Amino acid sequence: MSYLEFTHSQCFETFVRCHVHAFAAFSGVSREIYYDNLATAVAEHDGRLVRFHPRFLAFAREYNFVPRACNPASGWEKGKVERGGIGYVRQNFWPLREFTDLHDVNRQARQWLAEVAIQRLHHETRERPIDRFRADALRPLPVIPYDYRDTAEALVHKDLRLQFDGNRYCVPHRFVGRHLTVKADASCVTIYHRYQEIVSYARSWRRGKTFGAERFERELAEQRPAARRSQAQRRFLDFLDGFCAADVAEGYLRGVADSDRVLSRQLNELLELIRQYGPEAVAGAVAKAYAARAFGADYVANILRQQQAPRRPQPPLRLRDPRLNELVTDPLSLLAYDAFILDSEKECDDAPRETGPTEPVHDEPPTGDDDL
Repeated sequence: MSYLEFTHSQCFETFVRCHVHAFAAFSGVSREIYYDNLATAVAEHDGRLVRFHPRFLAFAREYNFVPRACNPASGWEKGKVERGGIGYVRQNFWPLREFTDLHDVNRQARQWLAEVAIQRLHHETRERPIDRFRADALRPLPVIPYDYRDTAEALVHKDLRLQFDGNRYCVPHRFVGRHLTVKADASCVTIYHRYQEIVSYARSWRRGKTFGAERFERELAEQRPAARRSQAQRRFLDFLDGFCAADVAEGYLRGVADSDRVLSRQLNELLELIRQYGPEAVAGAVAKAYAARAFGADYVANILRQQQAPRRPQPPLRLRDPRLNELVTDPLSLLAYDAFILDSEKECDDAPRETGPTEPVHDEPPTGDDDL
């Protein structure tokens, strides 16, 4: 029987999680498991003396199996694994295969195991692995599975973010300045405060990404006193509810707040207009003012006065002579006049101007000598 799983990591937690997934796929644990002296399991190998890592021995004890390490330079012990299982995967699973991400390739691997690998006729036993497999020979799984997720302690900074695995994850603002526990497996990242789960994200194997910023920054903005709606704002929005779109009413309030007007005074004037004209009329006037980008209670009041007292259309002028009333004039265009005026001005500007010598002007009256 074969089990196949691909990972992005070779750390201890990933190594033992693959064991747990294999045990779950086989519905049991084998009595002995052989290892090819990989550094994650074997700390030291001196002749026939083997020293396993303490954490790995603890894992073997929890799942009740005996680890065995292959002897160095003993090809007959490990050749079956390298040349048999790994070579079979490389030659039968990988060729002409495409995948999008880690989840996709593992899904295809599980399908390939179920439909091809354990259904094939083995070249040595001449039987199918699924037929030779004896699930009753395996030891039972632990009743409560052990937690072997990647674990780290991370500090929550003022921007609501903590660092884990090259990415930034956001948490509620009440945890700023605290150290939280981050646990992750191949599919998700979960953040804990002591034993309480705070938030969980889908695991990303990319780097430099930020997750949850929009959600928790919006919550923080809603908790700030300056961002809370005042009682007058809530009353105004409640009055217009059902008569005006919520985004229009809120957008109009934001426009008033962004203007140079005092929001509290504008709200009092708008509430007074609701008492005078009713919420339906004010809602219509607010929608018109919002469409015209005219933010202020005086604009809304002007629209309401125009609606309450509309101007009557003036009748056409009637002349005494009925024949004159029946005359219809053709519409004339003033472009010809404009062109004539422009041409006249241009000719005046282009005309040459003559200048002569200037003579001094004497303002004093002539003397008697001049008369002579």
